Amino acid sequence: MQPDMLQLHGAETPERVAEVKARYGLPVMKALPLSEAADLERIKPFIGISDRFLFDAKPPKGSELPGGNGVAFDWRILVGLDGGVDYMLSGGLNAANIGDALRLADPPGIDISSGVESAPGVKDPALIEQFFRAVRTARNTRAA
Repeated sequence: MQPDMLQLHGAETPERVAEVKARYGLPVMKALPLSEAADLERIKPFIGISDRFLFDAKPPKGSELPGGNGVAFDWRILVGLDGGVDYMLSGGLNAANIGDALRLADPPGIDISSGVESAPGVKDPALIEQFFRAVRTARNTRAA
């Protein structure tokens, strides 16, 4: 299998992201944790280096995981984000809230993890189906 993009979830600097990108010759998606509008300033040093961003919620205090914690952030902070910034929305997405997330943030892409798990790390086919049903409903509602 040949990956088409690398996703970085650590404390990588822009220089490190550029090194990874050059070493593997692949586009890079840099995950950035958000909780408030001021956090969006963190993307500036990565503009022109990271090919896409993954906006995730800041993990709760004491969490061992950088993502997949089932925590959402206020998606309204993404309204007015420069349209040239390619990103995926992540963080606490599930079938119950994806409609609001799509309506408020209108993200170019979405990333889901814990929102379709029946237990930590266990993906549930029924929850996956519910999630995609909710995405289709939200898209159809917006298109109408």
